[in-house]
Amino acid sequence: MSVFSQEMEKRVKDVLRTPFNIRDGRVVPEDDSDSIVFRDGAVRLDATYAYADLAESSTLAQRLKQEAAAAIIRSYVNSVSRIFTHYGGAIRSFDGDRVMAIFVGDRKNEKAVRAALAISWATWKVIQPGIEQRWNDIAGKIYDIEQSVGIDTGTALIVRGGARANSDLISVGAAPNVAAKLSDERGSGSTLVTRAVYNDLPDSIIYATQSGNKVNRFTSKGQLHVGGKSFDVLGSTWWWEP
Repeated sequence: MSVFSQEMEKRVKDVLRTPFNIRDGRVVPEDDSDSIVFRDGAVRLDATYAYADLAESSTLAQRLKQEAAAAIIRSYVNSVSRIFTHYGGAIRSFDGDRVMAIFVGDRKNEKAVRAALAISWATWKVIQPGIEQRWNDIAGKIYDIEQSVGIDTGTALIVRGGARANSDLISVGAAPNVAAKLSDERGSGSTLVTRAVYNDLPDSIIYATQSGNKVNRFTSKGQLHVGGKSFDVLGSTWWWEP
């Protein structure tokens, strides 16, 4: 076994045997925060996780020139980031065309859903028209932008993973995992939330007035099965301008 392999084995055993020094948090840790040390620091957080994901970006990259594909993806990621931040979300992950934000506080579910509905507005009312204007000779034939935002809430443990300078914060728990899975669900509504999120929303978000009638913006989308558990899911195709 090489010296590097021996060192790797030693490090893994060290990490697995070292208990976490956990504290309860009220704010989302910063990426470069000293509050979570590499060896054993962890923050337990009651939070709402929102994942925004652009659909079929790999197909987009194959069908268009790299510059065009990059411009569309960049416009989406930029819009999502601005909206999440506008509604009080702390962005803690970028993965290609996917953006993850964490919301905390008494109105964390409301803020996350407001952000998701605003992202739908940006997608359909700003980005898609922009694509059609920029490439008007092939509009409608080249790319119709689609996206989804998945939201779940619960307790997560935030730890640091990686190796020294090459490290990042990792959220461990059902909420971040479920939210990420929901963002992969296509054709079910651009905003997908669990029952726990929905039950904490004010009527001003749940209901709209349409032709004088009270209408629920959300409809049941069945269940999502993750890790041996089932979660009731509700979806909405509504949007509003932030």
